[in-house]
Amino acid sequence: MPQSSTPLSSTDLGELGAGELLGLYARKAASPVEATEAALDRIRRFDGAVNAYVLVDEDSARADAKASEARWMAGRPIGPVDGVPSSIKDLTFTRGWPTRKGSKTIAADGPWEVDAPFTAFMRGAGAVLLGKTTTPEFGWKGVTDSALTGITRNPWNVNTTAGGSSGGAGAAAALNMGVLHQGSDAGGSIRIPCGFTGTAGIKPTFGIIPQWPASAMGTTSHLGPMARTIADVALMMTVVGQADDRDWYMGAPISRDWRLGLDQGVRGLRIAFSPTLGYVNVREDVAREVRKAVEVLAALGAIVDEVDPGFEDPIEIFNAHWFAGAAKILANTPADQRALIDPGLRRVAELGTGIDIVDYMRAVDARVALGERMAAFHQRYDLLVTPSLPITAFEAGHDVPPGSGLDHWMQWTPFTYPFNLTQQPAASVQCGFGDDGLPVGLHIVGPRFRDELVLRAARAYELTCPPRFPTAPVVPG
Repeated sequence: MPQSSTPLSSTDLGELGAGELLGLYARKAASPVEATEAALDRIRRFDGAVNAYVLVDEDSARADAKASEARWMAGRPIGPVDGVPSSIKDLTFTRGWPTRKGSKTIAADGPWEVDAPFTAFMRGAGAVLLGKTTTPEFGWKGVTDSALTGITRNPWNVNTTAGGSSGGAGAAAALNMGVLHQGSDAGGSIRIPCGFTGTAGIKPTFGIIPQWPASAMGTTSHLGPMARTIADVALMMTVVGQADDRDWYMGAPISRDWRLGLDQGVRGLRIAFSPTLGYVNVREDVAREVRKAVEVLAALGAIVDEVDPGFEDPIEIFNAHWFAGAAKILANTPADQRALIDPGLRRVAELGTGIDIVDYMRAVDARVALGERMAAFHQRYDLLVTPSLPITAFEAGHDVPPGSGLDHWMQWTPFTYPFNLTQQPAASVQCGFGDDGLPVGLHIVGPRFRDELVLRAARAYELTCPPRFPTAPVVPG
């Protein structure tokens, strides 16, 4: 296609976000074919070091890109992400590609004939689907490794974890191996990798983005977008936030363009800053960077109070839901294949089988009470801001930081899972770096169905303090 006055190389295109690519396509200054080749080139160069993709289909991506190029040349793009290189997490059905969920218990044979709603919406809007990103087995933990796919590593330091369970999407986004990436989050699985890799993502209000088949983790699980910037996250959310009758849990659909009002800023918004939620031990350098980010929001006109939302650590409530979901995964696995399942997942599932039904229903009641408390809290505050995580990324290949004495991943993710219980929208954006040079995440939580406030605040911060990314995976010497 015709080039702009400053010619763009394949490498230049590979650095661009969705909004920039779409502008070039509209001016016929670059082509979806060129952008797709740039993304595939980055995957070939970088993915060996980080293991973000479990499947890449170059032929299919090129065919999608050529079809998109023809539409743009004719002036008839079919959707807001037409020609944008994108990925789907390997928990989500994709027509023609296996969805093995990181598990050796699921054969690749198929047939794989159906797109999940998220995939269908992206495909229908013209996205170029590059492949599928890695996940721990059945998305069960806060780091990404499995016997099927190996260890997914952090582009900022390949000796550390990219987080999970959407760790492949986080690593791919940080290196722009594709521009738009699907994540899922039942206890932090979008926000954890965003925090560790310095990328942007949102766990939307439960039910805004349809999820089918339903997650084993039930109504704690949300699907959402991940990218380098909140601007691209809002674009992607616009595409996938539609109704699909296959999702029985979905409430009244909110179909809107989430980019509208995105740049309105935070002036006048009432923000509660809770550095610890009242019970979390946060590493000093992480706390420092998050406090500096909150000072930026205050300087932009937000009315900030340092206040906790007033609940105790709901880890036992969360565990009752999560362990029960794990028990269902194990029960649905043929007995002769259970030995193939991650031993950590089997242990959690065994804990789940021991939960008395009355105790489970008490946890459901406690979850309702937590949701009611947060609804009341947001009568006073538009947003709640915390760290995304109390630490930066730790050594890859471990479920918990080595030497920490912790038993489960939930113990080092105390800022994320409470808001799966309450089904609130929550985003993570890069807000600095720890003393180890690894990213720190800013966690922004809003009332249910006020996702636009979360996106606005995250966008205001990223416009003032733009994120930065490694030019290649960092391999310490």
